[in-house]
Amino acid sequence: MELTDLKVFIAIVKEGSITRAAEKLGYVQSNLTTRVRKLESELGAQLFLRTPKGVVLAEKGLVLYQYATDILMLAEEAAKAVKEPDYPCGPLSIGVVETIASTAPFIQALSEFQTQYPEVSLSLVTATSKENYEKVLDRRLDGAFLTGEFELSSLQIAFEIQEEVVLLTPAGQGTEAFNAKTGNPAWVVFPKGCPLRAANEDWLHSKEEQSMNMIEVSTLETMLNCVRAGIGSAFLTRMAVTATADEDGVRMYPVPERYQFVTTRLVSRKEQFQSQAFLAFAACVKRAGQRFNLAVYANA
Repeated sequence: MELTDLKVFIAIVKEGSITRAAEKLGYVQSNLTTRVRKLESELGAQLFLRTPKGVVLAEKGLVLYQYATDILMLAEEAAKAVKEPDYPCGPLSIGVVETIASTAPFIQALSEFQTQYPEVSLSLVTATSKENYEKVLDRRLDGAFLTGEFELSSLQIAFEIQEEVVLLTPAGQGTEAFNAKTGNPAWVVFPKGCPLRAANEDWLHSKEEQSMNMIEVSTLETMLNCVRAGIGSAFLTRMAVTATADEDGVRMYPVPERYQFVTTRLVSRKEQFQSQAFLAFAACVKRAGQRFNLAVYANA
């Protein structure tokens, strides 16, 4: 059994079809069929069951799939560890969330990283925390910022910070929308899965608001512009509001204690190998956080 056999096997599982797997891998179908039969003969077990739409895993195929995924992951990790120079270089993909991407600490960390490590080809991918989480686990990202709580047993935390959450309102509006029922006020929110939106919705439910007028946006800039224009209010981290309240056309107010803080973490997969580029990036972010007196909890 060779690594190539396992790669073919996993491709067939993911595509659900030998034909589609052959097209994706650039093989002829007969080649993959032969490899599967050889693998089944070698292991003495049927790996796939045929269906009208393609193939599905047989019972023993499921067992092999669980091992094959780990074997290929370790092989890839070993190759990276052997090939990598002893200094930060090469590609590095990091997932970021809107509330982090434009903050002063992050921009300062980014500037320092690019200045010190020009041989790293950094790619920043903006997405929700949930999307970042899935992409890290699927090995589509080297690391990512996650805001909120996630199952972290398969991940390691480079650092985490506690961010203060505030109520953001138009400059001309007081806390009326916050302190009492106001007849269905508008709220500007990020997509489902955002912990700030969850806190906003939970607070409204606690006030027994029957109808919630939610305006969903995908970028921080759009959210701030909506609040400035008086379209609605929002729950947002204090760091994400870059100008003083009056000058920026918005005002910030404290939120109830149960919603006062949210945790943001920089995470990567829990693997023996950690790239020099990622470690250097995490170090720059930690230093920037400390310069801005953030409560930084370093674990790596």
